[in-house]
Amino acid sequence: MKVLSIISQKGGVGKTTLATALAVEGSRDGKRTVLFDLDPQASASFWMDTRQDSSLAITAVPAARLGHVLGAVREAGCDLAIIDTPPFAKDIAFEATQHADFVLVPSRPAVLDVMAMTRTLDLVKHYGTPFAAVLTFCPPMGRELEDTIGTIQQLGAEVCPVRIGNRIAYSRAQQTGLAAQEVDQGGKAAQEVAELYKYVCMHLYKSDHDGAPHAQKRAASGS
Repeated sequence: MKVLSIISQKGGVGKTTLATALAVEGSRDGKRTVLFDLDPQASASFWMDTRQDSSLAITAVPAARLGHVLGAVREAGCDLAIIDTPPFAKDIAFEATQHADFVLVPSRPAVLDVMAMTRTLDLVKHYGTPFAAVLTFCPPMGRELEDTIGTIQQLGAEVCPVRIGNRIAYSRAQQTGLAAQEVDQGGKAAQEVAELYKYVCMHLYKSDHDGAPHAQKRAASGS
């Protein structure tokens, strides 16, 4: 089983939007997928309450129970676990990071968002967990994107080549219990989600070809 955590210490950057969209994409890909909602506001859980498709499992869990429930779904044959986290909760971010095989750190292409990202990057680097920043709510043009990419790279982070646009499909999806690729079938949002999913899988399964998985490497190092 692979574990993807989506973490940012800043709110409003699209964590739940990405988590739900990637979970739907994983389920479509034939993976037994579960999304763990660690946010006390339970946005992903409320999204699931309005969803008609029951093939995707979403459950709200306290961070202190995360290790236990991950072990349980691993034993049950889960293929992919995605963890959605709240902002401004360092202890929860720690839990989500240390159990992850890969971490996505979403950020808007704005100076204040990137400055807030530094705390998240420091946290992820502490565990040596593979990670990448992904830009969300991107405008169709403007120098903000290039400036943001340069700043993130200066912070020592890989920048995901997939840009998530500022599209109505993402907000509409959260209101209707759908994923953006279901709202915008065949459109740009669907393409972005598909490309992001492929990028995430490339990193999640890279360890299978490079040797010991991240979790085993981390245990061996004593961290």
